Amino acid sequence: MRINASGLVATLAMALVLSGCASQANKDPLEGFNRGVYKFNDTADKAVIKPIAGAYKAVLPSPIRTGVNNFFSNLGTVVTAVNNLLQFKFDRAMDDLGRVVINSTVGVLGLIDVASMDGIPKHSEDFGQTLGHWGVGSGAYIVLPFIGPSTLRDTAGFAVDTALFDPIGYVDHVATRNQARIVKFIDLRAQYLPASDLLDDAALDPYAFMRDAYLQRRQNQINDGVAAARDDDDEYGEDPPAEKAKEPAPAASSPAANSPVVSSEAPASVAAIANESSASAVEATENAATARVPVEEQAVIVEEPKAEATAEQTISNEKTSQETSNQETTATEMTVATAGSN
Repeated sequence: MRINASGLVATLAMALVLSGCASQANKDPLEGFNRGVYKFNDTADKAVIKPIAGAYKAVLPSPIRTGVNNFFSNLGTVVTAVNNLLQFKFDRAMDDLGRVVINSTVGVLGLIDVASMDGIPKHSEDFGQTLGHWGVGSGAYIVLPFIGPSTLRDTAGFAVDTALFDPIGYVDHVATRNQARIVKFIDLRAQYLPASDLLDDAALDPYAFMRDAYLQRRQNQINDGVAAARDDDDEYGEDPPAEKAKEPAPAASSPAANSPVVSSEAPASVAAIANESSASAVEATENAATARVPVEEQAVIVEEPKAEATAEQTISNEKTSQETSNQETTATEMTVATAGSN
């Protein structure tokens, strides 16, 4: 196979330059074009590709389809191993190379996934993820004919993987190479038959659903499954904004929760100082009000509570005497009643 290196480099360079053109506000600047291509792909899929994939799934027994899928998956592991090396993920690259060796030998050219039976982890990496790993923005979202959703960065990565890393690309016989790619495409489409039916039934706008799902999935793959590592701004090559400090909301159930919250970095005496200041201000106000009242009136004010207390005590004593008298009367009546009965 001959590789047009100059054309490949030009395509990669153009994609890298345009990868930063998608603004943060508009993640789909080519939406009009993309919707047209999406409609074309959907029509072609329903008319040709989906029926072929359905026939492929209906005719071939499940063990044969599993063997075909394992064969192409084993070839794809070569692409994953190369990209893990380019990302300096050497432990994952060793896992991938081990899978290729085991499945290509013990697994009969990859038809049997012996590596998974042995518990060797399986990874998925491509050159688009490698570019994203080293900080290249995804660029504008784009829908490619027959291939589907992509971005400018992933389109360049797909071209590099297909031309340089995919073992199928090194098959010199053109007919064999093309047939292998067609079988791989049909086998992949057959695996997603249930998903396409679900998409048509559940999504109000299948195009928008597909776009958002693809972008989120790609970002998750670049972060190796750590979804919180980057936000949506970084998805398009923008630096993530600084995170704002989040303060816990005060509880309304206890009075202490309504008091001012003192930061751990501030001195612990701030709240005490504030409370002392408030108490001092109240005391000063009371003193000032008292100072305005003449001394004689102050004496009257002081004596009034005492008089009220004396009156309340007298009333209480009278009530006690009355209750005692009532008890004595009741006892006398009970004694008379008892004597009368005898």
